[in-house]
Amino acid sequence: MTGVRDNTVDAVLRRSVRRTPRRTALRYGERSWTYGELDDAVSRAATALRDRGLARGDRVGAYAHNSDAYLIAFLACARAGLVHVPVNQNLTGDDLAYIIRQSGSSLVLADPDIAGHLPAGVPVLALRDADDSLLTRLAASSAYDGEGPGGEDLVQLLYTSGTTALPKGAMLTHRALVHEYVSAITALDLKGSDKPVHSLPLYHSAQMHVFLMPYLAVGAENTILDGPDAERIFDLVEAGRADSLFAPPTVWIGLSRHPDFAVRDLGALRKAYYGASVMPVPVLERLRARLPGLGFYNCFGQSEIGPLATVLGPDEHEGRMESCGRPVLFVEARVVDDHGREVPDGTEGEVVYRSPQLCEGYWDKPEETAEAFRGGWFHSGDLAVRDAEGYFTVVDRVKDVINSGGVLVASRQVEDVLYEHPGVAEAAVIGLPDERWIEAVTAVVVRGDMGLTEAGLIAHAREKLAHFKAPKRVLFVDELPRNASGKILKRELRKRFAAD
Repeated sequence: MTGVRDNTVDAVLRRSVRRTPRRTALRYGERSWTYGELDDAVSRAATALRDRGLARGDRVGAYAHNSDAYLIAFLACARAGLVHVPVNQNLTGDDLAYIIRQSGSSLVLADPDIAGHLPAGVPVLALRDADDSLLTRLAASSAYDGEGPGGEDLVQLLYTSGTTALPKGAMLTHRALVHEYVSAITALDLKGSDKPVHSLPLYHSAQMHVFLMPYLAVGAENTILDGPDAERIFDLVEAGRADSLFAPPTVWIGLSRHPDFAVRDLGALRKAYYGASVMPVPVLERLRARLPGLGFYNCFGQSEIGPLATVLGPDEHEGRMESCGRPVLFVEARVVDDHGREVPDGTEGEVVYRSPQLCEGYWDKPEETAEAFRGGWFHSGDLAVRDAEGYFTVVDRVKDVINSGGVLVASRQVEDVLYEHPGVAEAAVIGLPDERWIEAVTAVVVRGDMGLTEAGLIAHAREKLAHFKAPKRVLFVDELPRNASGKILKRELRKRFAAD
């Protein structure tokens, strides 16, 4: 019965190819691929990888920038039954070596300009921009005719963001990702007639699995950019080649403040997707005033669930700006207490999930897997409140809650108050060791107004919060450390300022 009930990432592409082989699937730089051409490239790349002696189930690292070759390599791994291991292209040193070694990658596909950062002794194949790269080998390779994977086979080790500890490799099967693609298509209103731009890193699950792959599933025309360049995005919108964009609020803030934002013809932009943090209300209002036809979708989740878990749609924002929405099609979520018991609506607790989108556990980490899946539910580590209509509002990460004088303070609540001050461009609230308070509530702030002072911001917070919740200190920085999805790395802030 193999192949009769295909539930694989490869089958997603094959179905689109059969429906619309001549439609443009992908553009990157000067290159363009129809669905038929993309399928042929994937087939040849799969052969090239297996010709390297790789066997089904072997892990293949991907350490590269955005490109069409990056997508082709992922799809080739999926077709050949290999396990793709995306790696942040900004990692170097021990952080990079840890993922390569912990995953047991037999080969790393890398862009030549960063391949030198890889640990010694790791077999490397250039992905592109080299005479003997995977991309240049396509012409000499034959179509793949080997055995394909099954739905329960692993297709990717998706390493967690590592905001609080060393990253763990979430084991995603073909079946899990296909379910997640369907959830994304239905919750985000993805259509084959859309023209999405993919500008965030493809090694990150949000851009790859919430947008690029689901959009390939529905037969859309996709454009990959090296990064979220405002002028390039504006050019594509004006040229009629882009009407959909995913970006964290920080990028939307940058786009809205760009000098060209007020003068370019951006009316064709119809769908605005964001995630990683709450969209500041002033930014949303500025974007809506300039582009009244633009619909906003708040996307929330985490690597272990593929990563989309909840969505707040365009018609749901009014009165719910802080909410991350309701669970998507294949996700069941509830809020529980420390004993795993579901709490009443309106009560704070940890979000737990059941879903066919979930990972199988963490690669070579049985104890962490057992802890995360205790009680038959996946424990997300997010603190949230669910209302009577089923909308979730995330309060904080469990590990980001601050113990100030024996009282627990949610950093998210403090951050919301800080963002109400017009002089704050960005803010992150952390707990730092303190002899008196155990942890002192500390605000790390990027100024939007250079006249902003520590005393002024603390006074502002105390007007709106109980004094024990207001920051004891304010530290001003030029920028906040973030991961690829835009999440602030509070672990880095705690490490940086703990000794001060």
